[in-house]
Amino acid sequence: MTGEKKKKKRLNRSILLAKKIIIKDGGTPQGIGEPSVYHAVVVIFLEFFAWGLLTTPMLAVLHQTFPQHTFLMNGLIHGVKGLLSFLSAPLIGALSDVWGRKSFLLLTVFFTCAPIPLMKISPWWYFAVISMSGVFAVTFSVIFAYVADITQEHERSTAYGLVSATFAASLVTSPAIGAYLSVTYGDTLVVILATAVALLDICFILVAVPESLPEKMRPASWGAPISWEQADPFASLRKVGQDSTVLLICITVFLSYLPEAGQYSSFFLYLRQVIRFTSETVAAFIAVVGILSILAQTVVLGMLMRSIGNKNTILLGLGFQILQLAWYGFGSQPWMMWAAGAVAAMSSITFPAISAIVSRNADPDQQGVVQGMITGIRGLCNGLGPALYGFVFYLFHVELTDTDGSDKTPSPHSSAIIPGPPFLFGACSVLLSLLVALFIPEHTGPGMRPGAYKKHSNGAQSHSHSPQGSGAEGKEPLLEDSSV
Repeated sequence: MTGEKKKKKRLNRSILLAKKIIIKDGGTPQGIGEPSVYHAVVVIFLEFFAWGLLTTPMLAVLHQTFPQHTFLMNGLIHGVKGLLSFLSAPLIGALSDVWGRKSFLLLTVFFTCAPIPLMKISPWWYFAVISMSGVFAVTFSVIFAYVADITQEHERSTAYGLVSATFAASLVTSPAIGAYLSVTYGDTLVVILATAVALLDICFILVAVPESLPEKMRPASWGAPISWEQADPFASLRKVGQDSTVLLICITVFLSYLPEAGQYSSFFLYLRQVIRFTSETVAAFIAVVGILSILAQTVVLGMLMRSIGNKNTILLGLGFQILQLAWYGFGSQPWMMWAAGAVAAMSSITFPAISAIVSRNADPDQQGVVQGMITGIRGLCNGLGPALYGFVFYLFHVELTDTDGSDKTPSPHSSAIIPGPPFLFGACSVLLSLLVALFIPEHTGPGMRPGAYKKHSNGAQSHSHSPQGSGAEGKEPLLEDSSV
């Protein structure tokens, strides 16, 4: 008995020491000022700015490391990362409710950015660590929980919009900067700069970011139990069939987001391989489409929602997505890609419109459950989509033959009838999604309120445990982080 008491005392001392690392004595949060949305914005901007810088060097390293099956390996790497993120997000969300947001912001940013310096040290380790980093690559989940902790319900949608716009802005600027530095000074400097930005982000979290979740709002003890339901990534998906409207929305999201997730993982490689874009042109393409997407989600989305309604906005967005994917699939000229990119920007209105229809029709204390299901499906697509695209490229023998943008020799597949087979598969998937969306009711009122649903914790919906309770659950900016 004496030995057990000593062990318990040692354990309690370790827990207190860990708490002191994150929280000062007296419960005052470490950091600069009070917790604010701007702290979250800086964390997101720096993380994705660092990764955006590597867009051009990563294409070259990927081809050098996997010269035979570049698209297939790219899809598998991102697929493993996405699936691991889907599996780990609920547990990390639940743990952040017990241990606080700051510690998990530090953990997720550190492991997400850990592969960056390995790009020049060891490419094989670089891609291996990228895959494994998916276990912690859930920064957005923790950021949304952070924002939910510090905002009132009526402020939350604006705050989430600011975070999403910051994400888009970081990817608008950084690929162009990385491409310029790569051409002028070489890839090594770009990797060093990206590593420095990632370290700056980690230092910012350590020094400047205050804890958003007060200790008094957490479970009584750091030893508070985490139930399996909280950590189960499939908990939300099992409830999908309990309501017909929710089922229709979830099928719509799955069929439309699956090709989108695959497209984001391979599209820049595709532009270099089939369309023969230079690295500078790829960076310019990302910037232009990003800016147009921001305009579409702010100005155009508001006008459409007021003029044609929520459901019709979803249908219009899906129509734009079908046109965009078909154009990418059949297009073989640069101007076609630019035109399809403008259409792609318009298709980014779909998911904010889906989020709005869920928020409008679900009961306030059940919105978190419903949106948790849809967010879980999105996480699943982040794993399946890249792997599917890579496999289809492999089946049709589309390989990356050269990454030198100065070589204008036509690719062996650029003259094919279907230069981009996966995009056509994606267009067919979105067409099915459009047919399903036709049956989503515009207004269901209480009918969409699934009384049988039981509240649960979902990592992608981790802010449902925040002090604001159920009000925090209903306002997640569903899928907006993937709109650019």
